[in-house]
Amino acid sequence: MTTPLGEVLEGRRTAEFHKAARALLKEPLLLARGPHADAYRLVRQHAAGLRDWFDRNTGWPLRVDAEAARLRRTPGTLADPTHPAREASRAGVPFSRRRYVLLCLALAALERGEAQIALGRLAEQVVLDAADPPLAAAGVSFTLERRDERLDLAAVVRLLLRYGVLRRVAGDEDAYVSGAGDVLYDVERRVLAGLLAARHGPSLITAGGFEERLAALTAESALDSDELRFRAIRQRLTRRLLDDPVLYYDELTGEELSYLTRQRAFLTARISELTGLVAEVRAEGIAMADPLDDLTDVRMPEQGTQGHVTLLLAGHLAGADGEVSRSELERRVRELAAEHGGYWSKSARQAGAERELVEQALARLTALGLARRTPTGAAPLPALARYAVAQAVVLEPGERTEHSPRSTPGKTDRTAQRKAPQT
Repeated sequence: MTTPLGEVLEGRRTAEFHKAARALLKEPLLLARGPHADAYRLVRQHAAGLRDWFDRNTGWPLRVDAEAARLRRTPGTLADPTHPAREASRAGVPFSRRRYVLLCLALAALERGEAQIALGRLAEQVVLDAADPPLAAAGVSFTLERRDERLDLAAVVRLLLRYGVLRRVAGDEDAYVSGAGDVLYDVERRVLAGLLAARHGPSLITAGGFEERLAALTAESALDSDELRFRAIRQRLTRRLLDDPVLYYDELTGEELSYLTRQRAFLTARISELTGLVAEVRAEGIAMADPLDDLTDVRMPEQGTQGHVTLLLAGHLAGADGEVSRSELERRVRELAAEHGGYWSKSARQAGAERELVEQALARLTALGLARRTPTGAAPLPALARYAVAQAVVLEPGERTEHSPRSTPGKTDRTAQRKAPQT
């Protein structure tokens, strides 16, 4: 029996719609040219449906024009520091405070500038703007005379090249850093204008502290009816389910928890239908798992020395009764190096390497919602229980325990059982 053509076309259209949605979640800024050009064309084709879904369920505006598709994502929570801007390089080093300031100053200079700009000219403007009294009072100082300052500016420019705000015409950033040359860029003004994801213009914010200013940037309009309040709660929860590796119930307000308890099946089904993410519901919270493993910037487990160390420390933390000190984690890494060092990189086996290995592991575990940092170390969170390895159970041929899978006759089951979070 053949499938009607209408059903085939509808199935293809639905698959393309889902692919376009996933593309936007991976890269909220898609350019019409470059490595994401195919994804941009798919998003543009389904722009109306995508705009309606994101506006209704997340409150994220979607703008699509001839040059770019921009999903203006705002995080479900403003207090999460685990997803920083990173260098546009293989190392992906997180931006420092100075680089964030340079990024803001560079964007301001580009907004006032012409259609083309040289890196040296951009640097001069950044130095002038950095001399502003409020910045000086905050301890911000740039001369760009030192190599490390020029490296920071080059990292900012390369990030803007990746975003498509700048397009290199001639030259190379390395030559500028070494003082041997300059670089010329085209400024993509329409991409630049849509880069900021905020509900209010920064120049209109009068709040004093950083947290207050950040909250004011993303503040929603006053909600004067139950329908609008419930919609705002639904959007906040959907943003967190899409953005956060794990949504823990104890992080929610009473009103949010009450709404999620009533509408959990509806919310998770809507997300699954659009993205293919699968809801894992536990007693402590919800995680939206990705069977395709491409909607995340941090993976667990990961290949390589750092991935191995992180997985082993996850098992150590999961088996602990509570907080584990930093010194205990470093001692454990030294023990692991003696046991597994033959499979690790040479640098990871050197004396003192355990400090950096522990720091990188904690950064990954924290970003994934598996652990939280404490003043003296780290403490496991409920989702980490999946990485706790119980004592191996040795069975005689034909024997099985209440919780073990049926053993194959003639074989011994030495599989380590992994604990799962309480259902």
